[in-house]
Amino acid sequence: MYNSKPHQEHDLERLHQHMRNTRLAVLVSHGEQGLLATHLPVLLDTDEGEFGCVYAHLARANRQWQDVAQGAEALLVFPGADAYVSPSYYPSKAENPKVVPTWNYLAVHAYGTAQVIHEAAPLLQIVSRLTDLHEQGRSTPWKVADAPTDYLEGMLRAIVGIRLPIARLQGARKLSQNRSAEDIAGVREGLGASPDYLDNQLAAHMRQL
Repeated sequence: MYNSKPHQEHDLERLHQHMRNTRLAVLVSHGEQGLLATHLPVLLDTDEGEFGCVYAHLARANRQWQDVAQGAEALLVFPGADAYVSPSYYPSKAENPKVVPTWNYLAVHAYGTAQVIHEAAPLLQIVSRLTDLHEQGRSTPWKVADAPTDYLEGMLRAIVGIRLPIARLQGARKLSQNRSAEDIAGVREGLGASPDYLDNQLAAHMRQL
């Protein structure tokens, strides 16, 4: 992705935390079927490799896995908070009216060559770990083992697993860093006072600058 220098994020722990916070990523690939994208929950394992490894699963009927299996590089997009930035937020506008709107946002892109998993045992491990991740915190967490064995076996036959060792990571943290401290404060205050929850979320990230 295009990402100017002031907005580049290189801190690995912060990149990983962003990925963990993203509940639904987008798997993008290109192959014989053209450009394909699938929205899917993923599991990040930071103990594997330099940048970590991502696990997920696709419906077997989703033909994207066939292109992924050919070995072409795939991309996982992890979107984050975003907000429209009005020029009216800039105190400097009073002295210099040469300002235009922009958009602030957070995003992480993970690239790698994915492996497709068909075997029942590793598939079961993927869906079990994903389920445990999203059930944690509930008073009575549901577990994959709660489903009848024969039913579960049939469901596993209907999916394929994806393992994507991350070869490179790109992080964008566009929070008005190219503006003056006064303008940054103006954007932060403007978004913080907005009735829009997503604007407030972006303002919270700007408080960490």
